[in-house]
Amino acid sequence: MRNFASFLFRLASHLPLPVLHGLGFMVGWISWLASSRYRQRLWAHASLARVGMARTLASVGQAGCMVAELPRLWFGRPVRVGWEGAAHIEAAHAHGRGIVFLTPHMGSFEVTAQAYAERFGQRHPITVLFRPPRQSWLQDLVARARRRPGLHTAPTTLAGVKQLIKALKAGETVGLLPDQVPPQGQGVWAPFFGRPAYTMTLSARLVHASGAVPLLAWGERLGWGRGYLVHIRPFDLAGPECLPVDAVAAAARINAAMEQLIAECPQQYLWSYNRYKHPA
Repeated sequence: MRNFASFLFRLASHLPLPVLHGLGFMVGWISWLASSRYRQRLWAHASLARVGMARTLASVGQAGCMVAELPRLWFGRPVRVGWEGAAHIEAAHAHGRGIVFLTPHMGSFEVTAQAYAERFGQRHPITVLFRPPRQSWLQDLVARARRRPGLHTAPTTLAGVKQLIKALKAGETVGLLPDQVPPQGQGVWAPFFGRPAYTMTLSARLVHASGAVPLLAWGERLGWGRGYLVHIRPFDLAGPECLPVDAVAAAARINAAMEQLIAECPQQYLWSYNRYKHPA
């Protein structure tokens, strides 16, 4: 299974990005039509954010594109990437401070980390927190795909958290998905689009423990396979002082920042993600 999956991924990595996105668009709609639970969750979550029908439906195809583009991003030729707001990164580096990237489940978060590693990773590597897939064959595939210069990964364990803090104190960068539901005991309940959602406390803890600069980041998927545009936004005052010490208040502030970012391009947010589930 492992060898066959690797073969398929590498074979697909040679396809042009427009072809992969076209296939992904169809897969996204097939998945939507095949699962009533998927449809219900997507409509419910998008309705909370008051996203219109056109953008909600557009997110169905975009979710498929997110999956279909992975072979190219992991094993294929480099894709075209533009930048908007990179000066915020350069300013943090100039002051010798680490950076905590806060990225929602929107657009291509794979591209965001890769693009940073390509442009800034030689002097300031990025470490991305990720939860390993449950399937053993996929774990090996993902590990090999993300092994590249300037880009490191950290598991969602105590050792992984220590790795992140060490990187930030060295003036490096860390990437998180703060709208990912953490395990029980590693989060607090805070509003997200008006509904309580179990939200990780790690984001604020990393900022306070290291004095790093929190920045909002996401990778926009451009139409017709034209590549990507990485957007960087300041987080309020862009420093640890902008996040309250209180865990619930800090989580609410981060969720509000995610809401503002998602409002920029709701059609590329993963509305089907089970954001309001109770943690395991």
